Order: sequence, then C-alpha cells, then structure tokens
Amino acid sequence: MRADIRLHAILDPTHTRGRPLAEMTRAAIAGGATILQYRDKDASTWTMMSRTREILAAADGSGVPVIVDDRVDVALAAGAHGVHVGQTDMHPDDARRLLGPLAIIGRTIKSLDHVAAVPLDSVDYVCVGGVFATASKDNPDPPVGLAGLAGLVAAMKARRSDLPVGAIAGITIENTPEVIAAGADGIAVISEIFMADDPEAAAATLRGAVDRALADRPSEDRR
Repeated sequence: MRADIRLHAILDPTHTRGRPLAEMTRAAIAGGATILQYRDKDASTWTMMSRTREILAAADGSGVPVIVDDRVDVALAAGAHGVHVGQTDMHPDDARRLLGPLAIIGRTIKSLDHVAAVPLDSVDYVCVGGVFATASKDNPDPPVGLAGLAGLVAAMKARRSDLPVGAIAGITIENTPEVIAAGADGIAVISEIFMADDPEAAAATLRGAVDRALADRPSEDRR
C-alpha cells in the first residue's frame, strides 16, 4: 500500500490543550490531513486501546488512515490501519507479519546507517527525524537540519525511488516550503496543528503549503 504522507498529523493527548481527541481528529481531517498517527508515550495499554478506538470512530468514513505510534499490539487489537515504528521498537518485518500485507508501516530514520537498514519490502514510508529542534519530544540526537534531510532523502531514494520520505520535528508553516524543496514528500506535525487555536485552519494552511511546494519542484523530483 502506498501511504499518502503529505500531511501526517500526529495526535498526542499532551499536545491538544485538553481538547477531545475525537474533535481534534475531525478537525485535522477536515483541514486536509492525509494520514493520522496516534502517539501516547505514557498511557497504559488499556487507555491507548480506548483512545485508538475513539480516534478510529471519529475518522470513520473519511478515507484517512489512522496508525499507532510504536505499539504494534495496540494497532492490531484496536483495528488501526497500521503503525509507525522507531529504531528501538518492533522491527518492521515483524510488524508486517503481525499486521498483514494491507497495513501501513512507517519507519523513523536518522542516519545513513538507518537508511541502509530499511527493510524495503516491509515499509510503506520512512520519516526523517528530527529535522529541527522541537519541544514535542525528547530527542537525544541533534537535529539533522535541511542539509541532513536532503542527504538522507537522496540516499533513501537511491535505494527505492518510489518510497515516500517524510520529515518530522520543528516543522512549521514558515519552513514547510524549504523542507519540501529539500526532497521531503510530506511533513509530520504535532503542535503546529493540535496546539493551534483553530486546528482545522492550521491543517488547511499546512496542506496548502505542502501541495504548492510539491507542485513547484522540478518534474523529475516529483514522486
């Protein structure tokens, strides 16, 4: 399955200003999110199951897939559309065996070693992170910046040209054009949508910026 990661909205209950997850889900989708990820680093398994099902119900009928960060067990049990796994989470090959051929599986990459290790038959997209500094997640690794992003995208595309590559961490409406110009096929955002006064409008603004930046890329760079 080819994942549309142009606007990857990451819904974290600690970054919604206390607003309901279902409300935030509907707002992001109405604004143009193309995939929605539920991220919850501290919740119990029971709470994650309940919240995943709440988000899935809010997204039902929209055509926008809902995936779970890290937790393959939660994604499987709750009936989510897939999972995003980091370097210390379950290997994508194992996640694929558990979730099946139709699931969306994403992988975080931060270095050329990570690029070389991506299991191309098991992932639907990768996400370079973090590009810029962010307060949304503790990250012991320094940001790769635009130059690092461009290098990792080029290396990943050299291995598989049609694999979507997203960018995460510190992405804003102001730097979105530069991120897409550096080669990213989409952006993953948390606070820029879900901490905004109007999450739907924020998502719409970001989606428009991504689509314009993609259209401005040379035709040979469009994927």
